[in-house]
Amino acid sequence: MLKILFVCHGNICRSTMAQSVFTHLVQQNHLTPYFEINSAATSREEIGNGPHYGTVAKLRQVGIPVVPHRAVQMTPADYEYYDYLIGMDSANIRNMTRIAGGDNDHKIYKLLDFTSRKGDIADPWYTGNFDETYEDVLEGCNGFLNYLKQKGQIK
Repeated sequence: MLKILFVCHGNICRSTMAQSVFTHLVQQNHLTPYFEINSAATSREEIGNGPHYGTVAKLRQVGIPVVPHRAVQMTPADYEYYDYLIGMDSANIRNMTRIAGGDNDHKIYKLLDFTSRKGDIADPWYTGNFDETYEDVLEGCNGFLNYLKQKGQIK
């Protein structure tokens, strides 16, 4: 079983969206038994809060169920537990690496690293553009699923 943790700053917008989108893709591909999928924050600002209403609205608009979730903060134990820890932007990666005490096992990635264009996924908390964030998250999640298939980690 592959254990995946999506991470962003507050765990109410991008990482929760990625968790829901990736869970949906996994279900569509009949791969649910092969995955444990979760999300977390690098900060403590939103701990205990549910997904942002913009994330919920966008996912409902495109017909993707929102995974029941309350914001939690990433811990050093998460680095040991999860196989892949996937951040949304460069600041997330820096904070994830700090929380984990480094990335000696090379488990930390940026979601768009699994696409041809790389880069950061903009935080809709600041931009207000949940459509753009969704498109980036969907592209990244599809790219990540294809990456896992190419590596032979799933069929």
